Amino acid sequence: MTIGSSYNYPSAAAREVSRTKRSAKGKWSARFPNPPDLCFDYRLLVEQKDGIAKATDPQHRICIIGAGITGLTAARELYRCGFTHITLIEQSTRIGGRHLTVPGSKHSTASHTPFEMGAMRMPFFNRADEPPTEGRSMMAYYTKAFDLSTSDFANPGSQWVRSTGIYLREGSIGGEPTPQMQIWKNEDGVTPPPGKELQQVYSKWKAFADRMTRHVAEVYASEGWEIMWAAIVSKYEGVSFRDLVTMPALKNWDERSPGDFGGMGMSPQESAIFYAIGIGDGSWGAFYDVCSLYPLRTAIFGFSSHLQLIHGRVDPTGDPLASPYLHSEAVLDSKGLIFDSPRYIGLGALSECLLFMKTDETRKSFYEHCRERNDGLLTDSSVTKLEKLTNQKTRVHFDWKYSQPEQTQHRFEDFDSVIMTLPSWLIETRIALENFTPQMLPFETINAYKTAHWETSCKVFAPLKKSFLSKNSKIPQAIVTDSFIHDVYTYRYNDSYSYDCILLSYTWEDDATKLASFTDKELVTQCAKELDRILMKCTNVRERISPYIGLDRAVVQRWMTDKNALGCAKLYRPGTYYDAVSLMKYNREFGHHSGLYFSGESFSVDAGWTEPCFRGAVDAVIHISNKTAATFNGGFSMNDYPHYKTAN
Repeated sequence: MTIGSSYNYPSAAAREVSRTKRSAKGKWSARFPNPPDLCFDYRLLVEQKDGIAKATDPQHRICIIGAGITGLTAARELYRCGFTHITLIEQSTRIGGRHLTVPGSKHSTASHTPFEMGAMRMPFFNRADEPPTEGRSMMAYYTKAFDLSTSDFANPGSQWVRSTGIYLREGSIGGEPTPQMQIWKNEDGVTPPPGKELQQVYSKWKAFADRMTRHVAEVYASEGWEIMWAAIVSKYEGVSFRDLVTMPALKNWDERSPGDFGGMGMSPQESAIFYAIGIGDGSWGAFYDVCSLYPLRTAIFGFSSHLQLIHGRVDPTGDPLASPYLHSEAVLDSKGLIFDSPRYIGLGALSECLLFMKTDETRKSFYEHCRERNDGLLTDSSVTKLEKLTNQKTRVHFDWKYSQPEQTQHRFEDFDSVIMTLPSWLIETRIALENFTPQMLPFETINAYKTAHWETSCKVFAPLKKSFLSKNSKIPQAIVTDSFIHDVYTYRYNDSYSYDCILLSYTWEDDATKLASFTDKELVTQCAKELDRILMKCTNVRERISPYIGLDRAVVQRWMTDKNALGCAKLYRPGTYYDAVSLMKYNREFGHHSGLYFSGESFSVDAGWTEPCFRGAVDAVIHISNKTAATFNGGFSMNDYPHYKTAN
């Protein structure tokens, strides 16, 4: 996890590169760092005073399936445009989807540190000389709009942690005669890790990343960018990350082969170390067999730079600011069913703000609008079927009071447009799609989302006594191991909260699957026991961490067995990148005819991040606005909206 976690190449390169070439559609072009395909400034479109567009057919009936970040964003932005017949359907009795903040006891008068059981560290795509909220991302826009408080995330190996402990091969890395934990202190953000072996791995990764980032930053958003990105995709879409790590390194990049940056040139022994410690946003061993374009996108295009911890809509002591429905005993959906009331703490505050905060255009929140209608927001309602009717409407069938089998009622409503935001495995296993012709929904599209790979993930959070970060001097603040616990994070929100955080174990893929047989209580015990064993074995530490941890109040989240998710994030194997991109093209090529729009991370190539949720939502709003002849704001037209590129 540690190699490159202080990684700042994208933002630094953006500051240093002086780019003179501009796209003909320069106003709407994104700037580096930003995702590589669809080079478009979504923030510029959404942050306009009157939003994306002005609806000319406000009665157009729109159903949004799923009240995660994608669904909530689509609902809010459609409402800002003037669409008034929007129905948001959510299967659970809470909003936010895979943004899951556990905020402590609702009945306690004391402030409690939130545990982020899903997404927890946000990229803002800001440059090195900018505050996060000035980054050209949707996350930056909403953070600023909702007055969310942030701080630099305590990533292992970064300057934001006091020290990082690296424990590999039972403490034998480094060649000491007794088991040791390698201690990395990186106060200036540029200090390499300790020891010859780690530094060799670090230098090979850094040489590759520096070369690619420098040339990408020079060309990004210019007339030649699409050609360069297509060449990069052609070179690497069939290559696994495992193969990229050992692929021979290039000494010099050749502009005649703009997509070829070679590999990292690591030996099998170096690759084994890299497997355990990764490039900076997770132990990459679990991702070694995914398409190499995924880690390249993550590392080169800003997803691992200046990561932020979201404190919530709170003051410096962590107490919530005055906000809608903050102290409500209960909040009700349009049918009077209770769902989780807002706390405005942690990342969960983002979804709450999207629903409950007023918009300038309407002087109401989307929630207030829903409460005025009997079908605006339906919680505890599980969609079971989409049926295309002969009048071109789509009938949405759903089970109301889904969590109460003895009271469940089957219902349906008809809509002009439907936005699907669910993880694709939920679509395949829970929702029947009937009467959609191949011209509306090609088999290739169905196959692409059915065969998408969803990774599992397991998080084990617990309260941490404040004395650990305040007084402990022997145990590193962050720890990376090749043990089953893998990554350990400790961090503090503020001095006022009653305790700090420890993420005892953070795992993905097979590393998370191997923990599946334990009960939550057993897993917490096993993680603490293993961490104590490692620390006591290291002759330069010899202190247990368990006395600092509130193990009886630990919380475990397993995303693969969460019935509202069936996975943590969507990945893609080598050779399947074009299938993933084809899903992102669906709205433009088929949505107008089918009335169906696929949105969110499930139909993106940037798994595990919030940004594709925002952008997928805005993409659906753009296409529904275009379908209904809405008037776009700011001089935008569909001619300004670039096309996704797939293989010729």
